Amino acid sequence: MKTLLIVLLLSVAACSPVRVESTSQTPGVDFTAYKTYNFMDVTARNESAFSGGSGLSIDHLKQAVAREMERRGYQRADSPDLWVNIGVVSEQKTQTRETTIRDAPRYIGQRRYRWESQQVPVREYTEGTATVDVVDAARNERIWQGVAASAIGKDTGKLVERINEGITAMFAEYPVQPQ
Repeated sequence: MKTLLIVLLLSVAACSPVRVESTSQTPGVDFTAYKTYNFMDVTARNESAFSGGSGLSIDHLKQAVAREMERRGYQRADSPDLWVNIGVVSEQKTQTRETTIRDAPRYIGQRRYRWESQQVPVREYTEGTATVDVVDAARNERIWQGVAASAIGKDTGKLVERINEGITAMFAEYPVQPQ
């Protein structure tokens, strides 16, 4: 029964539209020594591209990160122990599929005909990647980084859901677990 539950959870996680690309931390850092955090006051260069006219902004990412930091016992402060920096990159991508022998045209009598598998474009989409850096304010040194990516659609509700899902999955690998 327990094995079935684990397999079910892994299969649901595998179908997630959000991928945690990577997380890394500086070795030997005591994350429990920090008590406060705040966001770096930097205007994103591509924030208008990220909003895409849908009313979505970097604030949704900040809210999700703030929720995860506060779940771990950190309090927001004006002169914090930790700075949080969020980076967003969006990129146009093309989804493709590979042709199979069933897709090949039927040629009869062609001596030198040769068929090769090809990549056929299926659709174009935008992929967004969010990077969260946690920086020790006193030493001005990054101590943790998480990177998550997902397809960005026009549906704001789904996008906010994916942001929340991605940040939660990213922070599941943060050294301090929720309280």
